[in-house]
Amino acid sequence: MRSSMPSNDQVEISSDDSSSSSDADDDVLMSNQLNDEPGVELSDEAWLFRRAKSYQEYMKLIPIPAKRGTIIPYTSWTGLGSSIKQIYEQPLHYLTNLHLRNLDQERFGAENENIPLDMIVHPSKAEASIWLVEEINRKTSSPHHLAKMWSDCSMYHAFIDPVFSKLGC
Repeated sequence: MRSSMPSNDQVEISSDDSSSSSDADDDVLMSNQLNDEPGVELSDEAWLFRRAKSYQEYMKLIPIPAKRGTIIPYTSWTGLGSSIKQIYEQPLHYLTNLHLRNLDQERFGAENENIPLDMIVHPSKAEASIWLVEEINRKTSSPHHLAKMWSDCSMYHAFIDPVFSKLGC
């Protein structure tokens, strides 16, 4: 049986704008201070896992918008995702961004490839499906899985949205 010990890998998330450090310094994913023990080098895997754990904990804090009455015209899944990020001023989960990219790629060569998606799938249904996937990813994704995916793809950061300064919670 393990005893409860204070965790040194907790990261404080704050939307306080009074800090004088740059946005990049405040980014949870770019923090070099995830290792509280000076002089101890983390392996690449351990460092990546801590980043994934901090990321997943942060994403759990962001509430899914309850009121969504906007009809958003769109031509691609990634385009709809970008519009959602702008309208609701919050990031989408890494796995949701990958999902949207994969949905767009699945259309290549389809007979209706040149038809705008909002003519095929009603915008309200499309947005609702994105929020459903987003909620699942925020609430249930494993940091181990994220770290594994990130270690397999050197460009993983391209699918991680910037942290918005206002959480809205």
